[in-house]
Amino acid sequence: MRAKQAKKRIIEQDIKYHSLTVSKFINKIMLRGQKETARKIVYRAFDILKNKTGKEPLEIFEGALKNTMPLDDKRGSKR
Repeated sequence: MRAKQAKKRIIEQDIKYHSLTVSKFINKIMLRGQKETARKIVYRAFDILKNKTGKEPLEIFEGALKNTMPLDDKRGSKR
């Protein structure tokens, strides 16, 4: 007999940038439940990005994510 299906957890936005993608990224970096340490790592990295580039770090982060996503192949490739 199968157990009940787990409830879908709602991921809240991060504290500083109010972004769901940053919150998911923090959760991926987190080890052994140390979320505050993971937040410090991400926010320091974003501060370094802002100081070196002068641009908004959230824009750079989202651009980097977009660059790592696979492209849609609409040329009709054979599968």
